Amino acid sequence: EVQLVESGGGLVQAGGSLRLSCAVSGISLDDHAIGWFRQAPGKVREGISCFSSYDGAIWYDDSVKGRFTISSDSAKNMVYLEMKPLKLEDTAVYYCAAAPEVNPSTYYCSPYGPPRSILYDYWGQGTQVNVSS
Repeated sequence: EVQLVESGGGLVQAGGSLRLSCAVSGISLDDHAIGWFRQAPGKVREGISCFSSYDGAIWYDDSVKGRFTISSDSAKNMVYLEMKPLKLEDTAVYYCAAAPEVNPSTYYCSPYGPPRSILYDYWGQGTQVNVSS
């Protein structure tokens, strides 16, 4: 079965860093676009980054651009999100998700806006990130 498991969350001070990991099984990262989402307390889930291996397309939300970096290791079926420097507003539950396909990248990882949750079939359970002052 398809499974995504996030890890690496925790409590950090503002200005600190974290590296989230997402272990993927049952599917290959070569064939599925990957998205990172987060849900802050009292807010809806939002897409913050995505990646399509078909053409190497990468998208970041303005709120994290320049601070977060998405990456993947197809051989290990792992996807990562490096976060630095963290801000108080980064406090949220972070989810990785996989789309059913990798192509077209403009559909699953659009250059015009955040990845759409409805297009992603497979989800991890989430990992909590708490940023303190």
